[in-house]
Amino acid sequence: MIKSVMKCIYCNNKKLYQLKSEQLKCSNCKKKFSIKKIDKDLKIIECFCNDLNINETRKKLDINYVTVKKRYDLFRQLIASRLEDEFKDKTVIEYDEYIYLEKSKRDIKENIFDAQNFLTFHYDNKIYNLLMQNLNMYKNQFMDDGADEAYFKEFSKYMMFNKISKIQKKDNLITKFWIFFEKSILKYKGVRHENFFYYLKEIEFKFNYEQSLQKEILTDLYQNSL
Repeated sequence: MIKSVMKCIYCNNKKLYQLKSEQLKCSNCKKKFSIKKIDKDLKIIECFCNDLNINETRKKLDINYVTVKKRYDLFRQLIASRLEDEFKDKTVIEYDEYIYLEKSKRDIKENIFDAQNFLTFHYDNKIYNLLMQNLNMYKNQFMDDGADEAYFKEFSKYMMFNKISKIQKKDNLITKFWIFFEKSILKYKGVRHENFFYYLKEIEFKFNYEQSLQKEILTDLYQNSL
């Protein structure tokens, strides 16, 4: 078990002692931490990077749903912070706007206010997404003013031109991300508005990095958060 944690999670010291309680104690900072907890969380990280959902991870590792969900929520928060920091002061090659609305909602005009609007930037052969303000807060105003029909028509036009744009720029890294995003978001079977940002960032992270590097980065982020 001690081999799965080669350094102190608090100070990175490599000299550790295993206690009778099965905890590890650092020879430098003298802090203790649970081997079992770290080992379990590393396995959850592996499942997360292997695109297993919460239920699949719960069954595979025989861990309760709440525990896995808490870890997944934490991982998404850590990833989002990392990606925000990584993008700072970078030179943008190009960017484009994307509007996402679940396919099941696209034929009902009232649902346009549930659409998620974000800008996708291409930099250093990577992708960064900036989530724009959601229109849901204006829904009642548009409905009361009777402007929902006009807005729906404009939205429909945008979706049509956006599809044409994607076809014309099929080799564009931004377009490749959008295709990856549309495919990836389906497995969640609906994402609540307040959580969309974190799922978007998870997909951005998995698009930018190969799976082995995802595990390495996330493990480091996790250990530094303890």
